[in-house]
Amino acid sequence: MNPNQPTADTDTLLEEALSYHRYPKPGKTEVVATKPVLSQRDLALAYTPGVAEPCRHIARDVNAVFDYTNRGNLVAVVTNGTAVLGLGNIGPEAAKPVMEGKGVLFKRFADIDVFDIELNAPTVDEVIAAVTALAPTFGGINLEDIKAPDCFIIERELRQKLDIPVFHDDQHGTAIILAAALLNALELQGKSLATARIVCNGAGAAAIACMELLIVLGARREAITMVDSKGVIHAGRDDLNSEKLAFAHISDLLTLSAAAVGADVLVGLSVGGAFTPAMVASMGSKPVVCAMANPDPEIMYEVAKKVRSDLIMATGRSDTPNQINNVLGFPSIFRGALDVRARQVNDAMLVAATQALAALAREEVPGEVLAAYDLEELHFGPDYIIPKPFDPRVLTHVAPAVARAAVASGVARRELPNLDRYEEHLAELMDRGRLALRSVLRAARRGQARICFPEGELERVQRAAAVLRAERIGEPVLIGDPEAIARQWRERFLPGEPPEVIDLDGDPELPGIAEHYFTLRSRRGVMRHHAIERLRQNPNRFGAMLLRRGRVDALITGVGNHYPQSLRPILTLIPTQEGVARAYGVYLMVLPTGLFLLADTTVNPETTPESLAECARLSATLARRLGLEPRVAMLAYGNFGSADQPECHKVRQAVALLHRGGNPGFEVEGEMQADTAVVGRILAGRYPFSRLTKPANVLIFPNLAAGNIAYKLLSRLGGGQAIGPVLVGLSRPAHVLQIDATVEEIVNLATVAAMEAVEGK
Repeated sequence: MNPNQPTADTDTLLEEALSYHRYPKPGKTEVVATKPVLSQRDLALAYTPGVAEPCRHIARDVNAVFDYTNRGNLVAVVTNGTAVLGLGNIGPEAAKPVMEGKGVLFKRFADIDVFDIELNAPTVDEVIAAVTALAPTFGGINLEDIKAPDCFIIERELRQKLDIPVFHDDQHGTAIILAAALLNALELQGKSLATARIVCNGAGAAAIACMELLIVLGARREAITMVDSKGVIHAGRDDLNSEKLAFAHISDLLTLSAAAVGADVLVGLSVGGAFTPAMVASMGSKPVVCAMANPDPEIMYEVAKKVRSDLIMATGRSDTPNQINNVLGFPSIFRGALDVRARQVNDAMLVAATQALAALAREEVPGEVLAAYDLEELHFGPDYIIPKPFDPRVLTHVAPAVARAAVASGVARRELPNLDRYEEHLAELMDRGRLALRSVLRAARRGQARICFPEGELERVQRAAAVLRAERIGEPVLIGDPEAIARQWRERFLPGEPPEVIDLDGDPELPGIAEHYFTLRSRRGVMRHHAIERLRQNPNRFGAMLLRRGRVDALITGVGNHYPQSLRPILTLIPTQEGVARAYGVYLMVLPTGLFLLADTTVNPETTPESLAECARLSATLARRLGLEPRVAMLAYGNFGSADQPECHKVRQAVALLHRGGNPGFEVEGEMQADTAVVGRILAGRYPFSRLTKPANVLIFPNLAAGNIAYKLLSRLGGGQAIGPVLVGLSRPAHVLQIDATVEEIVNLATVAAMEAVEGK
């Protein structure tokens, strides 16, 4: 794991990181009960006397613990804090945020529960004793950030002692991703592991594990030259531990520069800047360079490519092709191992994971991955030798491969009876909603849209503006008093200088804007001599006029006023799209089960069949822009004619309008109740005639009251993250936040607005 590294513009990032970890409750993880404890009977089942029965079963058959407890999906992330990457020996307490973060990644990428275990155990024997004592609680042990050579001994001893997977991710996670990348890179270069000469700069835990896995995959030990801080590891040195000694050969090569000459592969697991252009230039034809130091690689990508245009290169960075990122490995490896209740992670399972990753990079990349990384196309080749970290297919490819290898090598307690069903189950675990949100962020960063904030003197708005600029999401434009904003910016210790500020009183274009405003509103009671004053009185009006005239690309407001007050100027000054009658408010709801769109949640108190149909079309279009395939449910309190009431009739008519003339261009069905819409078992079992092929991800409510109440309950009680509301139907991106919006909520909605502005240009 690599915690935040300071950079030139990290004042905001560091402050945000502290707030992120501290609020609304300290830390990043919590324990959530999976069974109800609402009644005396529930309590009697959860604890005494009912709990005694599963205890008896487990006492008779210890493997029953996997059937009656969470052990089969629980991993311990264990550290003693002696080698936290980027921070060093900082101790167990200081390592805890990193371990919690690792737990979040396990949950996010493989739905695995984690207890982070920080041990006050500085010695090898103490760590082994503590983990051995704790092992009955867990289905697997992930060792993390333990110094070398202790980590080798600890892992080796625990693997011998325990009958659950023990995996040191710093070693094997890196090894798997590197090996997969090398298999593909060498093939593209017309070479193979069996004949390649490999130089590895770095001889710590990760480097040793990488080289050992390459040997298992076919590399020759004698063809690997390892270099540590004292030079080439060779047979003449007397300062080598047993792990390094395994790579000590008789050699007259003493330096990294000498070893690099003629090499096929140069691997860096050391420090930034360790590789010089001359070293890369001296390598053999069509070389491969994997420079994995963080935050800066051993040689920068653009420098290496300039020296050798024929090389293939990978780094640990996300801003260059071919990122070596451990998140491609450990979640899926543990998922596969846990699901067959493996007793260990062996070489066969590591090889299976490596080959599955390498094979995945050769497959066609789906649209949702391209959208998430803002790419039009991506194909197997020099710039794509390893899957992207957020590719949801990694879990469905790697975990089954690991599970099969565990069964074939005899370390599994059970087999998978139906591999196809297992892969479907894994696909359901992946949260594709967050992938869609990544695509929004990347699209926003393409164009640096000018985002107007009429409430420019509010602290939350200024802090959001600082984040937007630091993250390169867009260029904020604040409306307000320039002197006041400059003073507030300094007093709030915000980084750099304030963004552009437009002064309502002193803007040179104000007379022309006022004349335009008068033209638009002259038949709505606005007098010419009052136009300037009305704009000055209401920054939202002024901001809407800036947007309409093209001086800014998007508008975000609502932080300082009630929603209707902020919405009114937008609806009166920003026209709807051609052929669209109304605007509608759509919330993006990020839930553990995925991303859902809810509409109309904020704008229209009264609905008609026509407005519901229009809302559905616009919401489906937004879903597609987010990379989702829309499946629209038109909600009511009845299912397909079960309730013969006007409200249900209205929804039924809206569905008929959508299907009038044939296929509406997206899946849509109704009228139906909310649980029917989102529970596949109900939809398929009771209503096999439904046009929805899967549960709905776009929910259209019959009226504003239902939509507004539903989204607020989901966000407050259901654990959902609400992003929005996104106004759909307008000709320009303009959105109104709720009055209590946080900095994060402002940034999220502004990111959506920036995406819309960039794609609309």
